[in-house]
Amino acid sequence: MLFEKVTEHSSPYRHLEKMSVSEILTSINKEDKTVPGEVEKIIPQIAVLVQAIVDKMIMGGRLFYIGAGTSGRLGIVDASECPPSFGVPPGLVVGVIAGGNKAILEAVEFAEDDFNQGWKDLQLYNISTNDVVIGIAASGTTPYVIGALKKCRENGIITGSISGNPASPVSAEADHPIEVIVSPEFVTGSTRMKNGTAQKLVLNMISTAVMIQLGRVEDNVMVNMQLTNEKLVDRGVKMLMEKSGISDYDNAKRLLLLHKSVKKAMEK
Repeated sequence: MLFEKVTEHSSPYRHLEKMSVSEILTSINKEDKTVPGEVEKIIPQIAVLVQAIVDKMIMGGRLFYIGAGTSGRLGIVDASECPPSFGVPPGLVVGVIAGGNKAILEAVEFAEDDFNQGWKDLQLYNISTNDVVIGIAASGTTPYVIGALKKCRENGIITGSISGNPASPVSAEADHPIEVIVSPEFVTGSTRMKNGTAQKLVLNMISTAVMIQLGRVEDNVMVNMQLTNEKLVDRGVKMLMEKSGISDYDNAKRLLLLHKSVKKAMEK
């Protein structure tokens, strides 16, 4: 298949500066509505990747997301939510971004253009064949991500990718390529919009499905969530009361804080 940068196609909307605020917002919303439908088309591919991750994690492996700019930041967001939501160690799901921690808050010029740096960054985590690495790149052409996935495959590490162009170079370096083709952006080339939304949806699906498969969710609740603020403590108390039959809020709260999670409190 001939590689085509759909992500760079011209927006079908013209003269945006002449639109009213209401027209701008309505048009953006109209485009956003198309994204879940495109994600739905590639659920079978996502399912295969999820199973590969679960298999590796059962054997002690980890999941890495690697990307640049918005793609890298979205990977970091998803990774950072896993410990508080599911009670897993911080190092189980890791987000790596071109340019390092500085790039989380501001653009680091040309960081994404270094073909070799992605692999160097992964090596800081002692990456191994126990792990799975997912490269995130809306264009599918980011050298930092492509280089990292290429070296991973050369070293026998399972790779996945999330991109917004068909038959992209990053897909060629992925054992499990995920391509969500959401068509041109409302603002031409602004892939933080629909492509970013698509990436977020796919990342949500991957991490949540993996954690459920690993037993980190029971029924429909996060019984292993960390009690890092009063809102989560209150949520945990109500979960414990519902699941255990304890009717006294203060007693349930005492047990929860003693055992540090709903699951452990229910086992006592």
